[in-house]
Amino acid sequence: MPVEYLKETPSQTAGPFLHIGMLPAQAGLRTRSQEKMNVMVSGDVEGERIRVEGIVYDGSGAMVRDAQVEIWQANAKGVYNAPGFLGFGRAGADFKTGEWFIETIKPGRTPGRKGKLQAPHLTIYVYARGINIHLHTRMYFEDEAEANAADPVLNAIELKHTVATLIAKRSKRGGETVYRFDIHLQGEKETVFFDI
Repeated sequence: MPVEYLKETPSQTAGPFLHIGMLPAQAGLRTRSQEKMNVMVSGDVEGERIRVEGIVYDGSGAMVRDAQVEIWQANAKGVYNAPGFLGFGRAGADFKTGEWFIETIKPGRTPGRKGKLQAPHLTIYVYARGINIHLHTRMYFEDEAEANAADPVLNAIELKHTVATLIAKRSKRGGETVYRFDIHLQGEKETVFFDI
């Protein structure tokens, strides 16, 4: 068959159908409608309950309404994959508002390279239409200023003014602790992403 008759194959980006495979309840698959992958805690998990929320923005400042975030984290004692707390969650942006949220616990400090303690943080992967592979970033907590100042990853960032893009703002809403973490894929407010 001559080349001019071959159809284009799908691109190798993460979307626009990533919700079907990764968040089937949000995609409307009835057999999986009970899944709430954005709720990472149950009644017996130790630690401060928090809500992390935000919006993913593209380079022009428009909301990416089909974005998805994954979170990996340690428990309140700084232990990964601890009994009773897997430390993994996944949330899709609301198709109307663009907002995503995760209900979890605030993590503790974890050892980094050479045993140096890292500040409490969430590891975040971002998936969206048009992104060839997921983007990797971290979210730190504004109320952990001392730990943040000593964090080896934050201190390794060369453009110091960009560190603020990794710090979530804390607030209270109806007795609930909320951390706001908007992610900017490009542009003037671009979030720091890591090449891992």
